Amino acid sequence: MTRPTTPPPASPAPSGPAPLSGLRVLDLATLFAGPLAATLLGDFGADVIKVEHPSKPDPSRGHGPAKDGVGLWWKLLGRNKRTITLDLSVPRGRDTLLRLARDADVVVENFRPGTLERWGLGWEALSAVSPRLVLARVTGFGQTGPYARRPGFGTLAEAMSGFAAVTGEPDAPPTLPPFGLADSIAALATAYAVMTALAARDRTGGGQVVDMAIIEPILTVLGPQPLWYDQLGHVQPRTGNRSQNNAPRNTYRTADGTWVAVSTSAQSVAERVMRLVGRPELTGEPWFATGAGRAAHADVLDEAVGTWIARRGRSEVLDAFEKAEAAVAPVQDVRDVMEDPQYRALGTITTVDDPELGQLRMQNVLFRLSATPGAIRWAGRPHGADTEAVLREAGLDGDEIAALRREGVV
Repeated sequence: MTRPTTPPPASPAPSGPAPLSGLRVLDLATLFAGPLAATLLGDFGADVIKVEHPSKPDPSRGHGPAKDGVGLWWKLLGRNKRTITLDLSVPRGRDTLLRLARDADVVVENFRPGTLERWGLGWEALSAVSPRLVLARVTGFGQTGPYARRPGFGTLAEAMSGFAAVTGEPDAPPTLPPFGLADSIAALATAYAVMTALAARDRTGGGQVVDMAIIEPILTVLGPQPLWYDQLGHVQPRTGNRSQNNAPRNTYRTADGTWVAVSTSAQSVAERVMRLVGRPELTGEPWFATGAGRAAHADVLDEAVGTWIARRGRSEVLDAFEKAEAAVAPVQDVRDVMEDPQYRALGTITTVDDPELGQLRMQNVLFRLSATPGAIRWAGRPHGADTEAVLREAGLDGDEIAALRREGVV
């Protein structure tokens, strides 16, 4: 059921309309790729309407820490979305969703293949009421194939794609990330796919279906592994923080107990690092001339760099690397991130006023546009907070909405 709340605050006024202003998105998805894709569209002005079950909210509302009973992850994932409740599995819920779809440009869903069709909300039904609609279907394994109907989560994609197999120390088990990596990559890919489909619509006049399998985008970002295997039979092993393509490349402990990361993807940077740490003679070795050659001698290079860093505090290390124009970064946790001067200069962490929790600090919109920037207009709203307003916009009157409430449809 809905809870009456204060309406969302007005959007900040950039120099002009947001780039996706006028675009309406129905977010039917949960956990996490589909909803995050909708968030990315909302950050740049799309009117995103989050549709949740009346008695079973998006589980992200209960994921992770909460404050005063309010889930904090949802405040991030639900930002810039209006929230309504609607049971899509019953006929009156189906009919109401189709009324909303008439004015929508995009629908994002992540039910198992066949679920929308079972409810009478498949592509044929949606496109019949809105031929220009783009339907983004985000599932673990895609809409076809032997795994299509299996339950699918980002963790499975991280395992299946080869990511876990190459992550971790050589003598340790495969390692999964402690956050939603595959889901987040799939969300970025889905937002890109939606915009691509909308660009095609501008030319053809017709909508289409986006079939996004979470197992695929993470495989793309893993790079040329399939190509290496196809052409050379090469299977990338786990190498910890080291790389097979260059060295030194690792994390190193400083004298004050902190850590820094060093990268030498460019030959010139590798040479600067060795001069800095007092081992310029290594740059004359024949094997030093290529990244692969340096990687084969990582023990020697790590010993040289690690010994030099271990004798100095982090500030001294960072200053020396900067003066030498060598690539280094502190290994930061979230406390460091919140105070980092570069993030501050970029405005990466911003403050949002929230009626429930007061001021919240969270990640800002993903990128900066010089003429039509995005904005966080409000953080995640309470469950069903905007049901009445959205349904009235769709043409339902007070009696119809009251009837839906009595029947438990909203």
